[in-house]
Amino acid sequence: MKKFFKIFLWILVAVIFVGTFVYLFLNSSKKETVYELVSPVKSDIERTTVLNGKIEPRDEIEIKPQVSGIISEINVEPGDLVKVGDVIAKIKIIPDESQLASARNRVRVAQLDLAEKKLEYERTKELYECKYESRERYEQDLNTYNKAQEEEKAALDALAIIREGVSPENAQSSNTLVRATITGLVLEVPVKVGSSVIQSNTFNDGTTIAKVADMNDLIFKGKIDETEVDMLTEGMPMYISIGAISESNLNAVIEKIAPIATEDNGTNTFEIKAAIAVDSTMNLRAGYSANARVVLARAANALNIPERVIEFSGDSTFVYVLKSDHPKQKFDRVAIKTGLSDGVNAQVVSGDITAESKLRGSEQK
Repeated sequence: MKKFFKIFLWILVAVIFVGTFVYLFLNSSKKETVYELVSPVKSDIERTTVLNGKIEPRDEIEIKPQVSGIISEINVEPGDLVKVGDVIAKIKIIPDESQLASARNRVRVAQLDLAEKKLEYERTKELYECKYESRERYEQDLNTYNKAQEEEKAALDALAIIREGVSPENAQSSNTLVRATITGLVLEVPVKVGSSVIQSNTFNDGTTIAKVADMNDLIFKGKIDETEVDMLTEGMPMYISIGAISESNLNAVIEKIAPIATEDNGTNTFEIKAAIAVDSTMNLRAGYSANARVVLARAANALNIPERVIEFSGDSTFVYVLKSDHPKQKFDRVAIKTGLSDGVNAQVVSGDITAESKLRGSEQK
């Protein structure tokens, strides 16, 4: 029995040894390399660039007050549509004490003068009716009395404007009513009821009551690298995609290219503005992030091949064209000249290859 186990053990060792030898031999033998075959195709090829930017209204108007005071009423919220002349807010005037005192004094003087001119007019009128005074004197005192009445009215209006910011004779067009200057969408209302506001003057820009924009007139504003800016011209088409709106593809036309560069993270870029053809079915909002694709060059029905099959050697380019497939693959190295590239495929401008050629691709495993 022991002899049987010894023989079995020796046979097992021999089998392991032979198996190991055969395995190492088979793995050490050279395998035939087989390559994927790629055919050139004829199709349109484009060189494009992508600009990052955002959607903005062409004109974003800041509505500012014509008088200083405190907001007493706000009639709009962001997202509301307004028309030219709509009242956005009302302002309560906080009068200056010195101006208020001066206006009150003017009213008192005007009232005293009116009382005096009234007495003179009534006395002259009685004498004129009794034929003791001339018509000329009567008309003169009447005119003076009328002027005194107008002066009192003007003084009262001035007092009302200083005290309340509105004249009783012109309440509808008062400066205390802040009105929309364009028709559009209210984007922002940065003030609240009770906020103090000041009018625009030579020392400050004034307080913004609301921002209004026409959302039917939008532009794309983006930046392009200095290496590609010379390939763009005003009037070139662009295709806008908005990240927040799936499958969005808006047409646009380049309107302006900045004449001076700005530094952006160490690189020089130029600002681009393009007019967007607004789709009425799409709810566009100011500030949307967007990408713009611009076709810099295009070759129609061009012979092109994947760039991965091209071999670059200095300034020359080559491909390997299948010569025979049996008993194993053989390839000829052929020089070609490339043209446009879209980053994946390259145009073949010249070279001894056709659409029927088979080119060496990646090694198959």
